[in-house]
Amino acid sequence: MVKLAANLSMMFNEVDFLDRFDAAAKAGFGGVEYLFPYDYPAEQIRERLDRNGLKQVLFDLPAGDWDGGDRGLGCLPDRVGEFQDGVGKAVEYARALNCGLLTCLAGIPPEGVDPDRATQTLIDNMSFAAPLAAEAGAKLLLEPINTRDIPGYFVTTSAQAVSILDGVAHENAWLQYDIYHMQIMEGDLAPTIERLMDRIPHFQLADNPGRNEPGTGEINYPFLFSFIDGLGYDAWIGCEYRPAGRTEDGLGWATPYLG
Repeated sequence: MVKLAANLSMMFNEVDFLDRFDAAAKAGFGGVEYLFPYDYPAEQIRERLDRNGLKQVLFDLPAGDWDGGDRGLGCLPDRVGEFQDGVGKAVEYARALNCGLLTCLAGIPPEGVDPDRATQTLIDNMSFAAPLAAEAGAKLLLEPINTRDIPGYFVTTSAQAVSILDGVAHENAWLQYDIYHMQIMEGDLAPTIERLMDRIPHFQLADNPGRNEPGTGEINYPFLFSFIDGLGYDAWIGCEYRPAGRTEDGLGWATPYLG
């Protein structure tokens, strides 16, 4: 059965961040995810979750100076200490919010950094973070991201991500599979998902082109939902898309799956 989580970084932007929890619950979502919780005290977010009966599904490790162009710290050799401090903060929030998934953003390596060094840095950083996440009851995820939306991003395909995960010295290292990103970078969605299903605890979605709602582009989401369900997947699918208009006006595609 498909379980949809609203991504509050992209959806319900008609209202302030904390009010998006209320809006998501009113629309019928049972879970939420977003990029980062760190601008708000965990108690404030916890209150919104509890008030609305929402599950906190996922958020990302601190990614550096997002407004300044950082897109994660995982592969940056000169910022390992900052990455490790961020893991500590993320774990605190995960405990407070009962969040079971934390995403490590690989980031954009500085110009001139050897790719092998960036890869090893990411493996070492994830090896540091994985047991700490596990102690907080959270799985640590690595997400490949397309280079159209984030030029220069380091991890861009499922094969590259799996290779890195294989090098992590802990069993708590998993693949986050964003259908939109992988449609752009590699296609062949259904066979790839089937092959990697035992490594995927979380999916995200958007249609392509445009990164808008399912049904606005080329991806056959009714087929994929049925296919994924048939493989026995029963966890959340995060709706990480940009609504083409007002969020509520574009939720017709999700009606069969919302409470």
